[in-house]
Amino acid sequence: MIRFHPSAQQLKDFVEGTLSPAISLMVSAHCDMCPKCQRFVEIETESLAAQMVSSVSENAFATSDASLQFGDMFSQITQLPQTPDGSVETVGVSEYRESFKKPLAPSKSEKLNTIELDGRTFTLPRTLHRYIDKTGNWSSLVGKLWQAPVDLGNQGVANFIFMGGGGSVPEHTHRGTEYTLVIDGEFSDGLSRYDTGDFIFMDGEKTHTPKAEGKEGCLVFSIVDQPLHFTSGLARLLNPFSHLFFR
Repeated sequence: MIRFHPSAQQLKDFVEGTLSPAISLMVSAHCDMCPKCQRFVEIETESLAAQMVSSVSENAFATSDASLQFGDMFSQITQLPQTPDGSVETVGVSEYRESFKKPLAPSKSEKLNTIELDGRTFTLPRTLHRYIDKTGNWSSLVGKLWQAPVDLGNQGVANFIFMGGGGSVPEHTHRGTEYTLVIDGEFSDGLSRYDTGDFIFMDGEKTHTPKAEGKEGCLVFSIVDQPLHFTSGLARLLNPFSHLFFR
């Protein structure tokens, strides 16, 4: 059951297109997995569309010029040649009609919707499908952790991180922010328990130790804007090199 979601303001900003590209990506992927947030976005989108139509209508009929332009356009349409069945035949449309009868075959990347690790296959939310062929090779980290970098282009770098059963990320806080989406499985971090579809935000005010407690492990998609800062035991010795992983 999904318990952690983007805030209502984040969802509204997502609809309005004012979120940063990276956060917008995470929100979109979460909505793919969460019917509740998906419905919220649909309602906000309909509301925004209605506001835009109302605004355009008011501006369009505010001046006589707009009315004249509409009249000219209507006149031009009624003068277009007609087909035998009486419908209007617009110039150029017939040239492309045949091409739309057969949809284009999906590209190789569009056919992919899963990633694999050690013989296991994980289905990704629709938003992440286009990044599958931009995902690097898996590399083994400390303990039972695996990481695969994802090239987001101008948006930066994200990571798929898999925690095997009992595997954990050493206790740490954050120099910046971290957004995590649980793709498959569940984990706990000393602050709460998270399940498939949960949207998690962390910053420098929180310290946690993510750990996959189930036998099947847990796959997450994570974006951080600064390296982690390890806070406990020998893991602190990794801080000078933390920019090389979990980033």
